[in-house]
Amino acid sequence: MSGIVVLTGGVGGAKLVLGLIHAVDPARVTAIVNTGDDFRHLGLHISPDIDTLLYTLSGKANAAQGWGREGESWAFLSALKELGGEDWFQLGDMDVALHVLRTAMLARGESLTAITAHVAGRWGIGAKILPMSNDSVATMIESDEGLLEFQRYFVERRCVPAVRAVRFGGAETARPAAGVVEAILAADTVLIAPSNPWLSVDPLLSVAGIRDALIQCKAPVIAVSPLIGGHALKGPTAKLMVELGLAVDNDSIARHYSAILDGLLIDSGDRCDVVGLAVGQTDTLMQTLEDKMRVAQAALALAAELA
Repeated sequence: MSGIVVLTGGVGGAKLVLGLIHAVDPARVTAIVNTGDDFRHLGLHISPDIDTLLYTLSGKANAAQGWGREGESWAFLSALKELGGEDWFQLGDMDVALHVLRTAMLARGESLTAITAHVAGRWGIGAKILPMSNDSVATMIESDEGLLEFQRYFVERRCVPAVRAVRFGGAETARPAAGVVEAILAADTVLIAPSNPWLSVDPLLSVAGIRDALIQCKAPVIAVSPLIGGHALKGPTAKLMVELGLAVDNDSIARHYSAILDGLLIDSGDRCDVVGLAVGQTDTLMQTLEDKMRVAQAALALAAELA
Protein backbone atom coordinates (compact mmCIF):
# COMPACT_ATOMS: atom_id res chain seq x y z
CA MET A 1 0.00 0.00 0.00
CA SER A 2 1.45 3.34 -1.05
CA GLY A 3 2.37 5.77 1.70
CA ILE A 4 1.80 9.49 2.15
CA VAL A 5 4.05 11.42 4.50
CA VAL A 6 3.08 14.86 5.82
CA LEU A 7 5.49 17.22 7.55
CA THR A 8 3.32 19.22 9.90
CA GLY A 9 3.02 21.57 12.84
CA GLY A 10 0.41 23.91 14.26
CA VAL A 11 -3.27 24.36 13.47
CA GLY A 12 -2.89 24.74 9.69
CA GLY A 13 -0.96 21.50 9.49
CA ALA A 14 -3.53 19.65 11.57
CA LYS A 15 -6.29 20.84 9.24
CA LEU A 16 -4.52 19.40 6.21
CA VAL A 17 -3.87 16.06 7.91
CA LEU A 18 -7.53 15.87 8.95
CA GLY A 19 -8.59 16.43 5.36
CA LEU A 20 -6.10 13.84 4.18
CA ILE A 21 -7.31 11.04 6.45
CA HIS A 22 -10.86 11.65 5.21
CA ALA A 23 -9.73 11.70 1.57
CA VAL A 24 -7.66 8.48 1.68
CA ASP A 25 -7.29 5.43 3.90
CA PRO A 26 -5.81 6.79 7.18
CA ALA A 27 -3.49 3.78 7.34
CA ARG A 28 -1.63 5.23 4.34
CA VAL A 29 -0.81 8.46 6.20
CA THR A 30 2.24 9.16 8.35
CA ALA A 31 2.39 12.60 9.96
CA ILE A 32 5.85 13.71 11.08
CA VAL A 33 5.33 16.44 13.64
CA ASN A 34 7.39 19.41 14.75
CA THR A 35 8.68 19.09 18.32
CA GLY A 36 10.73 22.30 18.35
CA ASP A 37 7.81 23.85 20.28
CA ASP A 38 8.06 21.24 23.06
CA PHE A 39 8.98 22.60 26.46
CA ARG A 40 8.81 22.00 30.19
CA HIS A 41 6.25 24.05 32.09
CA LEU A 42 5.44 23.57 35.76
CA GLY A 43 7.45 20.37 35.57
CA LEU A 44 5.32 18.97 32.74
CA HIS A 45 6.55 17.97 29.29
CA ILE A 46 4.26 19.72 26.82
CA SER A 47 4.20 18.89 23.08
CA PRO A 48 1.87 21.54 21.60
CA ASP A 49 2.00 20.50 17.94
CA ILE A 50 1.64 16.79 18.68
CA ASP A 51 -1.29 17.54 20.99
CA THR A 52 -3.02 19.77 18.43
CA LEU A 53 -2.80 16.95 15.89
CA LEU A 54 -3.97 14.31 18.37
CA TYR A 55 -6.95 16.42 19.41
CA THR A 56 -7.83 17.30 15.81
CA LEU A 57 -7.68 13.78 14.40
CA SER A 58 -9.61 12.30 17.33
CA GLY A 59 -12.38 14.90 17.09
CA LYS A 60 -11.54 16.36 20.49
CA ALA A 61 -10.16 19.74 19.36
CA ASN A 62 -11.80 23.04 20.20
CA ALA A 63 -13.33 23.83 16.83
CA ALA A 64 -13.42 27.60 17.35
CA GLN A 65 -9.79 28.15 18.32
CA GLY A 66 -8.22 25.11 16.63
CA TRP A 67 -6.09 24.16 19.63
CA GLY A 68 -6.93 22.73 23.03
CA ARG A 69 -9.90 20.51 23.78
CA GLU A 70 -13.60 21.06 23.22
CA GLY A 71 -15.57 21.38 26.45
CA GLU A 72 -12.45 22.21 28.43
CA SER A 73 -12.64 23.39 32.06
CA TRP A 74 -10.15 25.63 33.83
CA ALA A 75 -10.22 24.80 37.54
CA PHE A 76 -6.52 23.92 37.61
CA LEU A 77 -5.47 27.18 35.96
CA SER A 78 -7.73 29.20 38.23
CA ALA A 79 -6.30 27.56 41.34
CA LEU A 80 -2.77 28.05 40.00
CA LYS A 81 -3.38 31.76 39.44
CA GLU A 82 -4.82 32.07 42.96
CA LEU A 83 -1.53 30.68 44.30
CA GLY A 84 0.56 33.12 42.25
CA GLY A 85 1.71 30.54 39.72
CA GLU A 86 2.55 31.28 36.08
CA ASP A 87 -0.71 31.29 34.15
CA TRP A 88 0.45 32.76 30.83
CA PHE A 89 0.35 29.32 29.16
CA GLN A 90 -3.24 28.05 29.00
CA LEU A 91 -3.54 24.61 30.59
CA GLY A 92 -7.07 23.22 30.68
CA ASP A 93 -7.98 20.44 33.08
CA MET A 94 -8.30 17.71 30.41
CA ASP A 95 -5.20 19.00 28.67
CA VAL A 96 -3.23 18.65 31.90
CA ALA A 97 -4.13 14.95 32.05
CA LEU A 98 -2.28 14.34 28.79
CA HIS A 99 0.77 16.32 29.93
CA VAL A 100 0.90 14.47 33.26
CA LEU A 101 0.68 11.10 31.52
CA ARG A 102 3.38 12.02 29.00
CA THR A 103 5.71 13.32 31.73
CA ALA A 104 5.24 10.18 33.83
CA MET A 105 5.84 7.86 30.87
CA LEU A 106 8.99 9.77 29.87
CA ALA A 107 10.22 9.46 33.46
CA ARG A 108 9.79 5.67 33.14
CA GLY A 109 12.08 5.71 30.12
CA GLU A 110 9.49 5.50 27.37
CA SER A 111 10.08 7.48 24.18
CA LEU A 112 7.98 10.35 22.87
CA THR A 113 7.30 8.17 19.82
CA ALA A 114 5.89 5.34 21.95
CA ILE A 115 3.84 7.73 24.10
CA THR A 116 2.33 9.43 21.05
CA ALA A 117 1.44 6.05 19.52
CA HIS A 118 -0.17 5.00 22.81
CA VAL A 119 -2.43 8.08 22.92
CA ALA A 120 -3.29 7.82 19.21
CA GLY A 121 -4.26 4.19 19.74
CA ARG A 122 -6.42 4.98 22.76
CA TRP A 123 -8.27 7.59 20.73
CA GLY A 124 -8.74 5.45 17.61
CA ILE A 125 -6.55 7.48 15.27
CA GLY A 126 -5.80 5.43 12.17
CA ALA A 127 -2.91 7.50 10.84
CA LYS A 128 0.61 7.08 12.21
CA ILE A 129 1.87 10.11 14.16
CA LEU A 130 5.63 10.39 14.64
CA PRO A 131 7.50 13.14 16.50
CA MET A 132 10.35 14.42 14.35
CA SER A 133 12.86 13.36 17.02
CA ASN A 134 13.01 11.83 20.47
CA ASP A 135 15.95 14.14 21.16
CA SER A 136 15.44 17.69 22.37
CA VAL A 137 15.34 20.38 19.66
CA ALA A 138 14.37 23.81 21.00
CA THR A 139 13.19 26.60 18.70
CA MET A 140 14.68 29.88 19.90
CA ILE A 141 13.86 33.36 18.61
CA GLU A 142 16.51 36.05 18.23
CA SER A 143 14.42 39.21 18.63
CA ASP A 144 14.63 42.90 19.39
CA GLU A 145 13.93 41.89 22.99
CA GLY A 146 16.81 39.41 23.07
CA LEU A 147 16.84 35.62 22.80
CA LEU A 148 13.42 34.12 23.60
CA GLU A 149 12.25 30.55 24.05
CA PHE A 150 9.61 29.80 21.45
CA GLN A 151 6.63 29.64 23.80
CA ARG A 152 7.68 32.86 25.50
CA TYR A 153 7.70 34.55 22.09
CA PHE A 154 4.60 32.85 20.69
CA VAL A 155 2.26 32.63 23.68
CA GLU A 156 3.45 34.96 26.42
CA ARG A 157 4.52 37.80 24.10
CA ARG A 158 1.96 36.94 21.40
CA CYS A 159 4.55 37.27 18.60
CA VAL A 160 4.99 41.00 19.30
CA PRO A 161 8.84 41.05 19.37
CA ALA A 162 10.46 41.62 15.99
CA VAL A 163 12.30 38.50 14.81
CA ARG A 164 15.90 38.78 13.69
CA ALA A 165 16.67 35.06 13.29
CA VAL A 166 15.42 31.63 14.34
CA ARG A 167 17.69 29.02 15.96
CA PHE A 168 17.17 25.35 16.76
CA GLY A 169 19.08 24.37 19.86
CA GLY A 170 20.20 20.75 19.86
CA ALA A 171 19.44 20.16 16.17
CA GLU A 172 23.08 19.52 15.34
CA THR A 173 23.10 16.34 17.42
CA ALA A 174 19.42 15.30 17.20
CA ARG A 175 18.52 12.16 15.33
CA PRO A 176 15.22 11.50 13.54
CA ALA A 177 12.79 9.46 15.62
CA ALA A 178 12.45 5.78 14.78
CA GLY A 179 10.44 5.32 11.61
CA VAL A 180 10.79 8.88 10.32
CA VAL A 181 13.51 8.35 7.71
CA GLU A 182 12.05 5.00 6.69
CA ALA A 183 8.62 6.55 6.13
CA ILE A 184 10.05 9.34 3.95
CA LEU A 185 12.16 7.00 1.83
CA ALA A 186 9.27 4.55 1.33
CA ALA A 187 6.62 7.20 0.57
CA ASP A 188 5.15 7.74 -2.86
CA THR A 189 4.07 11.27 -1.86
CA VAL A 190 5.53 13.75 0.62
CA LEU A 191 3.47 16.78 1.59
CA ILE A 192 4.57 19.86 3.53
CA ALA A 193 1.55 21.24 5.35
CA PRO A 194 0.63 24.96 5.24
CA SER A 195 2.38 25.39 8.57
CA ASN A 196 4.70 28.32 9.29
CA PRO A 197 7.82 27.46 7.23
CA TRP A 198 10.24 29.11 9.65
CA LEU A 199 8.66 28.17 12.99
CA SER A 200 6.90 24.85 12.31
CA VAL A 201 8.66 23.21 9.34
CA ASP A 202 12.25 24.42 9.67
CA PRO A 203 12.65 22.63 13.03
CA LEU A 204 12.04 19.35 11.16
CA LEU A 205 14.45 20.34 8.39
CA SER A 206 17.09 21.31 10.97
CA VAL A 207 17.47 17.63 11.84
CA ALA A 208 20.05 16.54 9.28
CA GLY A 209 18.71 13.03 8.84
CA ILE A 210 15.26 14.33 7.91
CA ARG A 211 16.57 16.86 5.41
CA ASP A 212 18.85 14.22 3.85
CA ALA A 213 15.95 11.77 3.51
CA LEU A 214 13.83 14.41 1.78
CA ILE A 215 16.62 15.10 -0.69
CA GLN A 216 17.16 11.39 -1.35
CA CYS A 217 13.54 10.27 -1.57
CA LYS A 218 12.09 9.43 -4.98
CA ALA A 219 8.61 10.69 -4.12
CA PRO A 220 7.51 14.15 -5.26
CA VAL A 221 7.62 16.69 -2.43
CA ILE A 222 4.67 19.07 -2.52
CA ALA A 223 4.22 22.06 -0.20
CA VAL A 224 0.91 23.76 0.47
CA SER A 225 1.45 27.50 0.77
CA PRO A 226 0.35 29.09 4.05
CA LEU A 227 -0.40 32.35 2.21
CA ILE A 228 -3.66 33.46 0.64
CA GLY A 229 -3.59 36.78 -1.19
CA GLY A 230 -0.30 37.75 0.43
CA HIS A 231 -1.62 37.13 3.94
CA ALA A 232 -1.49 34.33 6.49
CA LEU A 233 -4.92 33.65 7.92
CA LYS A 234 -3.54 32.71 11.33
CA GLY A 235 -0.25 33.13 13.12
CA PRO A 236 2.79 35.31 12.50
CA THR A 237 3.92 34.00 9.09
CA ALA A 238 3.51 37.26 7.14
CA LYS A 239 4.86 39.40 10.00
CA LEU A 240 7.87 37.11 10.33
CA MET A 241 8.58 37.23 6.59
CA VAL A 242 8.63 41.03 6.64
CA GLU A 243 10.94 41.06 9.67
CA LEU A 244 13.32 38.65 7.91
CA GLY A 245 13.41 40.91 4.84
CA LEU A 246 11.36 38.65 2.58
CA ALA A 247 8.57 39.48 0.18
CA VAL A 248 5.28 38.10 1.48
CA ASP A 249 4.46 35.97 -1.54
CA ASN A 250 4.54 32.42 -2.83
CA ASP A 251 7.88 32.94 -4.58
CA SER A 252 9.48 33.42 -1.15
CA ILE A 253 7.82 30.24 0.15
CA ALA A 254 9.02 28.26 -2.87
CA ARG A 255 12.59 29.55 -2.62
CA HIS A 256 12.66 28.76 1.09
CA TYR A 257 11.98 25.09 0.31
CA SER A 258 13.94 25.02 -2.95
CA ALA A 259 16.42 22.29 -1.92
CA ILE A 260 13.63 19.74 -1.41
CA LEU A 261 10.59 21.01 -3.30
CA ASP A 262 9.05 19.64 -6.51
CA GLY A 263 5.71 21.42 -6.45
CA LEU A 264 3.73 24.11 -4.65
CA LEU A 265 -0.03 24.23 -4.15
CA ILE A 266 -1.31 27.81 -3.93
CA ASP A 267 -4.65 29.55 -3.65
CA SER A 268 -6.70 29.98 -6.82
CA GLY A 269 -6.31 33.76 -6.80
CA ASP A 270 -2.54 33.75 -6.29
CA ARG A 271 0.55 33.19 -8.42
CA CYS A 272 4.02 31.75 -8.14
CA ASP A 273 6.63 32.66 -10.74
CA VAL A 274 9.56 30.47 -9.67
CA VAL A 275 10.95 28.89 -12.85
CA GLY A 276 10.99 25.10 -13.03
CA LEU A 277 8.57 24.53 -10.16
CA ALA A 278 5.27 22.71 -10.70
CA VAL A 279 2.40 24.83 -9.38
CA GLY A 280 -1.13 23.71 -8.60
CA GLN A 281 -4.08 25.87 -7.59
CA THR A 282 -7.23 25.42 -5.57
CA ASP A 283 -9.20 27.35 -2.97
CA THR A 284 -6.83 26.74 -0.03
CA LEU A 285 -9.04 28.29 2.69
CA MET A 286 -9.79 25.41 5.08
CA GLN A 287 -12.89 25.98 7.18
CA THR A 288 -15.14 22.96 6.71
CA LEU A 289 -14.10 19.31 6.50
CA GLU A 290 -14.94 19.43 2.79
CA ASP A 291 -12.49 22.34 2.40
CA LYS A 292 -9.75 20.36 4.12
CA MET A 293 -10.41 17.32 1.93
CA ARG A 294 -10.35 19.49 -1.22
CA VAL A 295 -6.93 20.92 -0.37
CA ALA A 296 -5.55 17.47 0.49
CA GLN A 297 -6.88 16.03 -2.75
CA ALA A 298 -5.43 18.92 -4.79
CA ALA A 299 -2.01 18.39 -3.22
CA LEU A 300 -2.18 14.67 -3.99
CA ALA A 301 -3.27 15.41 -7.57
CA LEU A 302 -0.26 17.70 -8.08
CA ALA A 303 2.01 14.97 -6.70
CA ALA A 304 0.43 12.41 -9.05
CA GLU A 305 1.18 14.64 -12.02
CA LEU A 306 4.86 14.62 -11.05
CA ALA A 307 5.17 10.95 -10.07
